[in-house]
Amino acid sequence: MRPSAPSTTQTAQNAPFDLSEYGVSVKLDARLIIVMAALDAAGFDPTPGKEPSPFRALVRKDQGNLDANLRERMKTYVQRTRLPAPATAADEAARYVSLAYVLGPPPLLDVPDRADDLPGGALEVLDFAPLVREFYRKSGIDERLASYLHAYQTEGDRLRQPAAEMVRSVLSYLHTRPMVLTTERVRVKSPEKKKSSTVIYSTREHERRFFIVPDLMAAPGTINFRVIADDYYAIVPEGIDPSSSEMRRAFLQYVLDPLVRKFNKEIATHRDQIKQLIETRTNEGLTVSPDVFLTVSRSLVAAADARFEETNRLSAATAIQRRRLQQAKDDAARKAIASEAEAARVAIADETIARLADDYEQGAVLDFFFADQLREIQASGFDIANFFGDMVSQLDPAREGKRLSEVAANRARAVAARKAHPRYSVWLINPGAEVRESANEARVSALLKKLAEIEKLLQVRHYDEAENELKALLREYPGEARLLFALGQTASLWARDTTDDDLQTQRLNRALANYRLAVAAASPDDAVMRLRAHEAMGRVLAFLGRNEEALKEFEAAIGIGPVDKTAYNNAVEGKRKLTQP
Repeated sequence: MRPSAPSTTQTAQNAPFDLSEYGVSVKLDARLIIVMAALDAAGFDPTPGKEPSPFRALVRKDQGNLDANLRERMKTYVQRTRLPAPATAADEAARYVSLAYVLGPPPLLDVPDRADDLPGGALEVLDFAPLVREFYRKSGIDERLASYLHAYQTEGDRLRQPAAEMVRSVLSYLHTRPMVLTTERVRVKSPEKKKSSTVIYSTREHERRFFIVPDLMAAPGTINFRVIADDYYAIVPEGIDPSSSEMRRAFLQYVLDPLVRKFNKEIATHRDQIKQLIETRTNEGLTVSPDVFLTVSRSLVAAADARFEETNRLSAATAIQRRRLQQAKDDAARKAIASEAEAARVAIADETIARLADDYEQGAVLDFFFADQLREIQASGFDIANFFGDMVSQLDPAREGKRLSEVAANRARAVAARKAHPRYSVWLINPGAEVRESANEARVSALLKKLAEIEKLLQVRHYDEAENELKALLREYPGEARLLFALGQTASLWARDTTDDDLQTQRLNRALANYRLAVAAASPDDAVMRLRAHEAMGRVLAFLGRNEEALKEFEAAIGIGPVDKTAYNNAVEGKRKLTQP
């Protein structure tokens, strides 16, 4: 194997990031759509009792007139081959995903011969393939594939940018680049006609690729990961964040698998010891693969994912600490902030250990070892590919057998913390947030009560009194977006009831100023506030005859989306009026 480029080169953060340079692409696959549509026609429902997704509902509508006999035969097959409990809908669908990737392209959808090396689960449902071919011929799906692929393309476009960020961050953490080519040494026939004892070899290069495949009919929330030869497929349900741990682990496996193969001789020197560790843990009831190299690969991926997440959490905790220290007013406050930051570091370390322990029990029995090694490499900034051989040489399988007992206390603390804190991921990086948020909730509750009282004043047109109340509250809640919006609303309503043109314009301009302040003060998460303020500004500006400015505000509101249907529809209507001939 050889890397595609000097592996020590770290991607520049500001450079254009081309996924294809790293063997990664977003790929649509008609076979997957066809098989999953057939599975749906057979009665498979990943969310029984719930409303189907819009795309699944569309497919079901399109297949309403499917041949009843075919539907019944498919349904019978799926029910007969259903996995026993406690298998999930995602487990059930995974076998059919594997089936999709062994079929030939449409329209033939050729079925492969039975073989033990078919992707996981495909052999179990291979007899569904003839039904899929019949479904393709009779359902009319071939005529709808173009529109289906367009919907998948839209989801693929959504995935591309966050996927690029995930790839960039993982490679930056490992200080490496994935190997996108593998070299295979193959035996060839001698060109001489006479028999010769000379053995001739040739080399062949294979591309290694990581495909991100959107699947609008997948079981929600679960990424389906498949490795077929040198191709890695992450089949992603609608709405999944590509930075999720499942996706990241899939990509980590793509990056790290070649290292395990490249240094197989170094790993083989510890084969007997690792096997002994595997046997010991298996006898204790853990599920561990007997394959030494697979165990090494799983352990390395688990360790890299845990350390990556730990690094991100520590960075977030440090950033929070830095911001709070800048706002601290005295030494006592700074001391309290430092104490919280230390508590966060301890909690994050415990959570990392707990994750490693969880993966250890799932077969990654060397993950603690690799996690220790990765910490040292991370500090050095060197490429993991250059040091993997040295890492393996330091392996002590006897030590790894004691890991769970060594970390029992840390793991217990993490498990207890998970139960104690509903917003655990937030608590990890900001332990004092819960107390502060609790106090803030009481403060916000008081504010909302006051705003409700002011709303009553507006209803009876006591604008002057309402404005005075809002200004007083603004001194208590400086920069509060809801108060600024309410001031804009008050000025706007007051202007509506004003007969003096100059005074009306003055109040409308005051409303605009407060709406703009509300937009600036609104948190990035408060899309409703920003939408309502932009729409309100659009109406005021349109009334004042400042149509170009009004159009920009309506478009800004529309761009946020229908998070508040009334305001959104008003913005759409406002834009229509301004743009109609």
